[in-house]
Amino acid sequence: MPISTLQDLKKLKEQGVSSLEPEKTKVKVGLASCGKAAGGDKVFDALEESLAEDESILVEKTGCLGFCAREPLVEVTYPEGNSLVYQNVTSDEAGTIADHLRNNKLFTDGILGKREGTNGGEEALSEFEALESLDFYQNQQKVVLRNSGIIDPEKLEEYVAREGYYGLWNVLTDFTPTEVIDNIKQSGLRGRGGAGFPTGVKWEFAQKSEGAQKYIICNADEGDPGAYMDRSVLEGDPFSVLEGMTIGAYAIGASKGYIYIRAEYPVAIRRLEKAIEQAEEAGLLGENIMEQDFDFTLEIKKGAGAFVCGEETALIASIESNRGMPKPRPPFPAQSGLWGKPTNINNVETWANVPKIMHYGSDWFSSIGTEKSKGTKVFSLTGDIENTGLVEVPMGTTISEIVYNIGGAEPGSIKAVQTGGPSGGVIPSDKFDIPVDYETLQKAGSIMGSGGMIVIDNNTCLVEVARFFLNFVQDESCGKCTPCRDGTKRMLEILERLTNGEGTSSDIDKLEELCHYIKEASLCGLGQTAPNPVLSTLRYFRDEYEAHLKGECPAGVCFT
Repeated sequence: MPISTLQDLKKLKEQGVSSLEPEKTKVKVGLASCGKAAGGDKVFDALEESLAEDESILVEKTGCLGFCAREPLVEVTYPEGNSLVYQNVTSDEAGTIADHLRNNKLFTDGILGKREGTNGGEEALSEFEALESLDFYQNQQKVVLRNSGIIDPEKLEEYVAREGYYGLWNVLTDFTPTEVIDNIKQSGLRGRGGAGFPTGVKWEFAQKSEGAQKYIICNADEGDPGAYMDRSVLEGDPFSVLEGMTIGAYAIGASKGYIYIRAEYPVAIRRLEKAIEQAEEAGLLGENIMEQDFDFTLEIKKGAGAFVCGEETALIASIESNRGMPKPRPPFPAQSGLWGKPTNINNVETWANVPKIMHYGSDWFSSIGTEKSKGTKVFSLTGDIENTGLVEVPMGTTISEIVYNIGGAEPGSIKAVQTGGPSGGVIPSDKFDIPVDYETLQKAGSIMGSGGMIVIDNNTCLVEVARFFLNFVQDESCGKCTPCRDGTKRMLEILERLTNGEGTSSDIDKLEELCHYIKEASLCGLGQTAPNPVLSTLRYFRDEYEAHLKGECPAGVCFT
């Protein structure tokens, strides 16, 4: 039934609450890509098969619960709302959990923690530690990820039960497009895909550009090595992105939107397709959305995995069925973008923040974070740590808190972190007390980027790390401009000589000189930021480069 009144939305919310908190025991399996990779599908099948004849127990899927290192994760929610989360569950253990549930017994092996329901605690679960008290979750604040691991991402009603689409209702019934943009500006939301440009200002440019046809684009072309934030959001909470894009379309006057996502994300694509279909059936996409004078349709465009298509103008070229190559700016997409029309592009995490801002208010959002970097940031925390996973922390949280408190790294074992992927840089462990915000990271020689954070231990060679990222960037260069195409090739050759023990005395100076030329002369962000891993490692670990000139690798990685 199409949603045309607030009462319709409330009815759908009631259905969702009943689905999230049924009068039955519910077993949820984390089936984002991380859970699937760890064997979650086999666990789900085992539970479904074992409990098929028990009508008092439901088996469903959910998204990423964040703690990817402990996948597969299974959450058993009892009728009163309390739940237990099991970690590293095998298909055999899934059968054992099912046997205990059928016999009304409590299986106590492999429990990660408990989650307390709305009706208070239960004596039988009191001995188990609460999830939020675990080191991994303790310092996190879920805004973008508030639904991931909670709702079934393929059920619109469960998204609405968690206040979904109330932001859009507020917008369409109480705000003019200009007032929406003002709220986004006041919230302090900055683009989560790279340099952190103010989102409201970007929207304003597109709104003020002349043209009857305008476009909204979601950049889900996540290509940084080790990064999977956007994919996880789309797999665990796709409706938040659809709602955010719909609000953005209303604000700038767009009637058509595209989600540009790499084809290597089949789970995210499938859940997006189902979400769009349900939103259309409910009148939340299409003509006269919520019975208001506003039309907006969405289409998925699958990319072929070219890293350069994360750059706005290359992405636009790809949607137009042209080769993904950047164009000089100006004109900017807000003036002349997709098919020459005013276009606004934001990434997945940016769009997912928008509904919360328009529902809870700009003051609520701006109260989180720092003076210049508001809200939270989602990171995929990977590398040489115990607790890898998807984390969301308030802006201003120190690197030390993320690496040691959340990540569980052993103090003294870590050499550096790499943030921002191939466009970012490394930050040494003696500077881990700096806060995570746009300006501070840039000053330290790195960037926020889309949110990849790779932890590097003392057994890692930083020259080899720089070579790895240069090899990636050089391979992904579109070849359009000489500084990026040929300059990164020459840099890579120097790094390969150094890591092969064939470096010459002038190599380090040549490398540094090339970095500055390429940064200043490259056409797009890929080339302009390509030298960052080299510049940051030279800045903090120059001694490792000098050691390689002598045929020595301090980490004992090269020359073997």
